[in-house]
Amino acid sequence: MGTDWLPSLWLDTFEEMLDDDQELDYGDVWNLNFNYSQTDEVTKEERKRGWKVYSHCAYGKFRCGSCSRTWPSARVVVLFRYRLRSGRGTVIMRPFGQACRRCQDDEFDLPGFSEKEVEEALLKLFAKIRKNCYGEEEDYDDDCSVGSEKVWTKPHEKSLCEACIQGICCQDD
Repeated sequence: MGTDWLPSLWLDTFEEMLDDDQELDYGDVWNLNFNYSQTDEVTKEERKRGWKVYSHCAYGKFRCGSCSRTWPSARVVVLFRYRLRSGRGTVIMRPFGQACRRCQDDEFDLPGFSEKEVEEALLKLFAKIRKNCYGEEEDYDDDCSVGSEKVWTKPHEKSLCEACIQGICCQDD
């Protein structure tokens, strides 16, 4: 697992899962985009336009942009905003960063993820999309999904977590 934020890993995996695995096989076209400032709030107006939000907690690794220190975290928040409209599905994703304990420079570094972790996050997202956009029963068990193991890292430092600071961390899950 790398420590670098790679949007291409998410884009490629998203496309593969749609094309090869037929995760959303309804004939609609789905796209994945990134927005590094979106929040988990959906306004009344956005709700009317069909937007929904899914917040996922993942395992990732970070590298400080200043001192190159690396650290793992089992509490990396990945926020997805999605909707289906007129045969076009849009997913907007935001990974949340963490700051380096050594530098304490208020710079949030973005996480790196393993391919397995990306697939796990997208499988859960696709289950939410099938439920909320297509009316399918949710067949994904959030608590004990096969293959995902709890990885224990050092205690979560809320003051260094961008998602905690914004009040949307998965710390309490």
